[in-house]
Amino acid sequence: MLLAGGLQSSSLDLPTLSLVAVCIAGLLGLFLIIDWMQQRNVRALAWWGSAYLIGASAMALGTMPAPFIKLPAAVPGALTFLACGMVWNGVRLFQGRRVLPFATFIGAALWLGLAQIPGMLDGGNGEVLGALIVPVYTFFIAMELWRERRRTRYSRAAAIVVPCLHAGIFLVPLAMRLSLPDGHSGAWLTVFTLETILYAVGTAFIVMLMVKDHHVHVYRTAASTDHLTGVLNRRAFIETAQTLCKRQAKRGEPVAVLMFDLDHFKSINDRFGHSTGDEVLRLFARVTRASTRLNDIIGRFGGEEFIAIVPGGLEVAQKIAERVRTAFENAGAVMESQPIGATVSIGAAASYDATMPVDALIAKADAALYRAKHDGRNRVIVTESENASERARLIAAARRTRPFGMAAFARISQRNKSVRSA
Repeated sequence: MLLAGGLQSSSLDLPTLSLVAVCIAGLLGLFLIIDWMQQRNVRALAWWGSAYLIGASAMALGTMPAPFIKLPAAVPGALTFLACGMVWNGVRLFQGRRVLPFATFIGAALWLGLAQIPGMLDGGNGEVLGALIVPVYTFFIAMELWRERRRTRYSRAAAIVVPCLHAGIFLVPLAMRLSLPDGHSGAWLTVFTLETILYAVGTAFIVMLMVKDHHVHVYRTAASTDHLTGVLNRRAFIETAQTLCKRQAKRGEPVAVLMFDLDHFKSINDRFGHSTGDEVLRLFARVTRASTRLNDIIGRFGGEEFIAIVPGGLEVAQKIAERVRTAFENAGAVMESQPIGATVSIGAAASYDATMPVDALIAKADAALYRAKHDGRNRVIVTESENASERARLIAAARRTRPFGMAAFARISQRNKSVRSA
C-alpha cells in the first residue's frame, strides 16, 4: 500500500503507476469480497477484501489532484494503516483467533497523533515514517502465519517468506531516498509504487492459497474423521497406525494397541434412548483424548468399539488403559442427572517385532479385550505372549463377522475341531 503525498516526477510516469496501483488494489478487494459472498464461513475474506478497498481509497485520495477533494494530509496515511491492521486481524480470524480491535486502529491512531505535531510529517518525513511502519505490520502478519500448523509445507513457507520479503523490499525505497542526490530523490516513490503493486498481487495470491489449503484441510478431516465422536475413522486409523509402526520400527522401539469396548452399550440404548447412547460415545471419545498423550492415535473401530495405538511397551499401554478406564467410569456414572453407569473393557497388546503387521497386533489386543469382558468387564487385560495365538486369530475373525459375534466364533472353533479330528 502507498503512503500518499509529495509525489515527484521521475523517469517513469508516476501518476500512471499510481493509477494502476489503485485499480489493482480495488479490483483485488472486490474479488475478495465477491469470494466471501460465496464462502460466508470464511469471514477473513471480508476483512481482507475491505482492507484492499480501504487501501485503494487511501492511494486514490493521496494522488488525486487537490482541487477535487480537500482532506487533512494525514488521512490517506491513517487509512493505509487501518487497512494494514485489518489484514493482520483477518489472518488472526482465519486461524480461529479473536480479533484485536487495538491492533486494527493502533497504526491509524498513531499516525493521526503524529500529524498533530508541527512539522512531523512535512518535508518527506511522513513518507519515511510510513515506510518504516508498514514493514512492522507485515512482520506481525508473518508471525501470525508462522503460528499456523494446518497447511502444507509449501503454502506455509510461501505465506511466511513472501510477507517477510515484501517487508524487506519496503525498506529499499527508504534507503534510496536517503542515499540518492536531491535531484533524483523522487525515484524512491516510483520504486515504492511498483512495490505496492507487487505487494498487493502477492498478498492476494497468498490469501487465496491459504483459503484453498483451508478447504483441503476441511475435506481431508471430514474424510478421515468419525462424524459422531471426532476421532479417526477405521480406515484413517489403520493408515496412521501403519505409519507409526514403521517409525517405531526404525527407532527400535515398541508400539502398543489398546482395544476399547463400552460395556452393556445396547442396554444403555434400550434404557435411555439412542441420543443418550450417542452422548456416551462422544463422552468416551473426549475422555480418551484427555487421558492419552499428544502422539497417541485414537480411532473408532465401529459401533461401541474404539482403538488406540501408542508408542511404548506393555507398561505404558497398561498405564494409559487404566487411566482411560478410571476416568470414563467416573465421567459415565451420571449424565444429565441420569444414573448411566457406563464403563469400558480394555485389551492391550504390545510388540517389539518390527515385522509384525498392524492387523496381528490388533488381533492380540482384541483377544485381550475378549478376556476382559469374559472376566467381568470394566477392567484392563494385557496380553503376555509376543505372538498372536490361534485363539486370538479366531476371536479376531469372529469379531470381524459381527453381528454374528461369538456365535461365529463358536462355528469357527467347531469347524477347526472337525478338521483336526478328520
